[in-house]
Amino acid sequence: MILETREVSTPIGPVVLYAREERLCGLEFTDRRERCNALEQDLERRFGGFRARHAADPAGARARLEAYFDGELDTLESVPVDVEGTPFQQIVWAALRAIPAGQRRTYGELAAAMGRAHAARAVGTANARNPVSLVIPCHRVVEAGGRLGGYGGGLDRKRWLLTHEAGAAELLQGPRPPASSTTSKTSPKSAV
Repeated sequence: MILETREVSTPIGPVVLYAREERLCGLEFTDRRERCNALEQDLERRFGGFRARHAADPAGARARLEAYFDGELDTLESVPVDVEGTPFQQIVWAALRAIPAGQRRTYGELAAAMGRAHAARAVGTANARNPVSLVIPCHRVVEAGGRLGGYGGGLDRKRWLLTHEAGAAELLQGPRPPASSTTSKTSPKSAV
């Protein structure tokens, strides 16, 4: 089995991409790959061993990642994926892809939306097994109360991604009108 691969620089560190037959089957931050090698082990389990061949843009994911980091938040929605998991994981991953960029859900909200209100912990476990992070946006799921929770790429990256999406989404929608005519007139610097 031959998988196309490419390392791509991003503002939050390099990622490695793997694609099979024009579908993304793996995406992982390279520092995580160096620590635990879980993605390559999963790909070997799935495909019975593989040979990686360098490609300019595996499954079009490189170009779409660059566009995403340039502010085109919805571009990752069109990346075709080839992911293997349990039926429950597949449901969770589909629910993750349905979360619009710039929005967040809690593990409990995601479980409830799937009709399994008491499965928040299982949702978190499936979230952690996501083989194509960023494209399946597991970073958009937070703990109840808004705490970030975990993220395989690290909490600093999760925070950066959520901030990036919130800022880009606000730019696309335009500035928000004041909440009321009595809002304070503090400068942005003094509000920080």
